Amino acid sequence: MTATRTTLSRRTVSQILFVGLLAGSAFLSPALALFAGIALALTLGNPYSSFAKRASKIALQASVVGIGFGMNLHESLAAGRDGMLFTIVSVVGVMILGVVLGRLLRVDRKGSYLIASGTAICGGSAIAAVGPVIDADDDQMSLSLVTIFVLNAVALFIFPVIGEALDLTQSQFGMWAAIAIHDTSSVVGAGAAYGDEALQIATTVKLTRALWIIPLALVSTFVFRSRGKRVAIPWFILLFVAAMTLNTYTGIPSAVTGTIVDVSHRVLCMTLFLIGCGLSMSVVRTVGVRPLLLGVALWAIISVATLAVVTML
Repeated sequence: MTATRTTLSRRTVSQILFVGLLAGSAFLSPALALFAGIALALTLGNPYSSFAKRASKIALQASVVGIGFGMNLHESLAAGRDGMLFTIVSVVGVMILGVVLGRLLRVDRKGSYLIASGTAICGGSAIAAVGPVIDADDDQMSLSLVTIFVLNAVALFIFPVIGEALDLTQSQFGMWAAIAIHDTSSVVGAGAAYGDEALQIATTVKLTRALWIIPLALVSTFVFRSRGKRVAIPWFILLFVAAMTLNTYTGIPSAVTGTIVDVSHRVLCMTLFLIGCGLSMSVVRTVGVRPLLLGVALWAIISVATLAVVTML
């Protein structure tokens, strides 16, 4: 009887926390929302695992589409024109290197691809867009996001310090931060800490990199196509393009698009909580530190290589 009551009590507590944290995650940062889900999963467990799995996939795609209303195609392309060639080389290079290193470190194929995508383009947003396309499961998504967010937080603090130590110009630091730091939020934060010019350059080049979500997602449908299976068209990516096009050409009031983007970011944070809830201790034990090692290796390589290039410009 006591054991039964304890079990019921534990489940009730986990259900209450799940609902409360899910609602509260809309007001957290993406990293905190993800970590809140992981903490719940590894302590009390996920009481609504089937719901979380279904809802996370739908919400993830919807939030990516909504974020498209905050992007202007012309501004992004025009602002990042100077760094376009650099961006192309770095994105393609990191994707190839990520797959190769993933095999050497024996990280599963989809996990390697997600970490490479997050490193090459724009962190959690790229993983959020590519994950549904390649049919990644919650464990693969969680481990990839954790890896990217941890490195992202580290970069936010150490990049300005390194830039000052190496006496980088505003232009050099802006370009370096845009290429080597994962998420746009941390790029903006690091750029702002270094100076106004660095902030402007870092932000605009990063916006150009974000556009690579579109071709990467489309290419991914063919890369991960199962034999004998028809190619699944990532309709949400096409809707993302449509949203960006509408925002660029139709003159939708900024108050409307701003609200859509804000809601989409909140939904994305709630989705990251749901994804975090899907992580289990057994998966952590099985996979170990290999995804983190892959993320660190990719990040170190692109950071050093980019720094070497920008200092020669």
